[in-house]
Amino acid sequence: MSDQTYKAIPLDHYQPLPPSEMQQRADEFFVQMKKRRSVRAFSDRQVPRAVIETCLLTAGRAPSGANQQPWKFVVVSNPELKRTIRLAAEAEERAFYAGGASEAWLDALKPLATDAEKPFLEHAPYLIVIFSENYGLDEQGNKIKHYYVRDSVGIATGLLITAIHNAGLVSLTHTPSPMRFLNKLLDRPKNETPTMILVVGYPEEGVTVPAIEKKSLEEIAIFKE
Repeated sequence: MSDQTYKAIPLDHYQPLPPSEMQQRADEFFVQMKKRRSVRAFSDRQVPRAVIETCLLTAGRAPSGANQQPWKFVVVSNPELKRTIRLAAEAEERAFYAGGASEAWLDALKPLATDAEKPFLEHAPYLIVIFSENYGLDEQGNKIKHYYVRDSVGIATGLLITAIHNAGLVSLTHTPSPMRFLNKLLDRPKNETPTMILVVGYPEEGVTVPAIEKKSLEEIAIFKE
């Protein structure tokens, strides 16, 4: 690269940790993240907007292909708009449960006890609709190719979910299919594709979650030493 296109700064904030502290931090964070659960019943208790803003800034620190940061987060708290999104999403969900999904898919969902009714889309204080920016546009309206969009947005979404949990809130990943109705409702351009509605807030008092287990380290990791 020429000096005109590449600029570097020192990584002067990095400080290596002794192995014992590294392990302690890893263990403490794991204990915290073990408590993360997807919640389907939310309180209407309000969440400070500043907390959501900081979580979004954390998501924006995710790595991305060519540093193009191909994500947009549309944060919805307006009650009427949340209800409109709920009604549109439930229409898609009813079609899904009435024949749009295979029997195998529906069987896989049974342990989660989900159905076409999505009251959380209306009750939770925030819906964060995550859009993938498939390509960019320059000042003349010409397309700018984006790279590794799905991977990049997935990483940013993971950071956002983690930041929300770390802030003391709960969330739910909701993906009605298809989701293009969100472009119209939220006035998003055609170069953006909705990938998820992240429902965010406090859990409803007395809420329960499915009794499920996560895979063990041996089931998810392979070490080649």
